[in-house]
Amino acid sequence: MTQRSTDEPRNYSFLQTVRAVAWGMLGIRKGRGHKEDFSRLNPLHLILAGLAATALFVFLLVAAARWFIGYLT
Repeated sequence: MTQRSTDEPRNYSFLQTVRAVAWGMLGIRKGRGHKEDFSRLNPLHLILAGLAATALFVFLLVAAARWFIGYLT
């Protein structure tokens, strides 16, 4: 087993990946932060967090539409 050198960046945890995805969905990431995130994100975590965030977004849109339609009728 190899040891990481001290100057090699550590990969993000799943929660840090979720945070990066949330900021990305809001569109408020800076260029430097985006490059740092891209180099440290785990691809599997990124895919799972992106799918979960998209599903949550669609669920919220459907719930808001149903509430609004029910409110008007």
